[in-house]
Amino acid sequence: MKNMLQLRRLLAQLLLFSLCLASWPGVAAAAEYLLGPGDAVRIVVYGNPDMTLETRVSESGKITYPLVGEVIVGRLSPSAAEKKIAAMLEAGGFLKNPQINVTVTQMQSQQVSVLGMVNRPGRFPLEGRRMLSDVLALAGGLAQDAADTVTVIRYRDGKPQREEIDIVAMFRSTELKENGLMQGGDVVYVERAPRFYIYGEVQRPSQYRLERNMTVLQGLAMAGGLTARGTERGVRIKRQGPDGKIQVLQAKHDDLLRAEDVVYIQESLF
Repeated sequence: MKNMLQLRRLLAQLLLFSLCLASWPGVAAAAEYLLGPGDAVRIVVYGNPDMTLETRVSESGKITYPLVGEVIVGRLSPSAAEKKIAAMLEAGGFLKNPQINVTVTQMQSQQVSVLGMVNRPGRFPLEGRRMLSDVLALAGGLAQDAADTVTVIRYRDGKPQREEIDIVAMFRSTELKENGLMQGGDVVYVERAPRFYIYGEVQRPSQYRLERNMTVLQGLAMAGGLTARGTERGVRIKRQGPDGKIQVLQAKHDDLLRAEDVVYIQESLF
């Protein structure tokens, strides 16, 4: 249990490092934001202020620019869009060697949603390449009561794909295979950590976070141990069975607890 708490602290530090790295100058620029439907852009032609335009990318990935008409900018980076507009203006004989600047003023298309047990849930723009760890860091990292697994819902070819990712196992792996690249429209949901309940003759009867492979004895220790009248004999667990009915089980110290278990510690008869 102590190792698990240390691992969770390490995970929080890694997410914080990921956030700092993502915000470091030049890192996001390594892979520029790609324009998409709904994005608002401002186009400036140096030396020609009358050609400044603020517009929004259409659902078909197009904008309409003076003199050249429709320009397909969807899936282009701002720098690629600059070159394309400049080439069209020069090819049409409107300007010679035009200097174009395209700025994204509002990012709509390339956003990912992070929901659930994170410190700052919300929608975040994918500026450059963002991995799962990056967007969790943008959301402030996992909250204290967060589970160790997250659900990622992706839309590929118009079809939703659902994946459960074990964050602890992901960071334990040197290859980080499950730390996948996020795309616009992806949703990350972090559930609340599983709980168990303990009452009766313990020092601190309450609900507690269920750690991995937690035994009855470890759960008892988390609740502060027995009271002066408590006994470790005859520990009972109320657990929901596959049929939905509550089962009452006699428990041993090394039995593993499950989510939503209710542990009862009896009073000693002697």
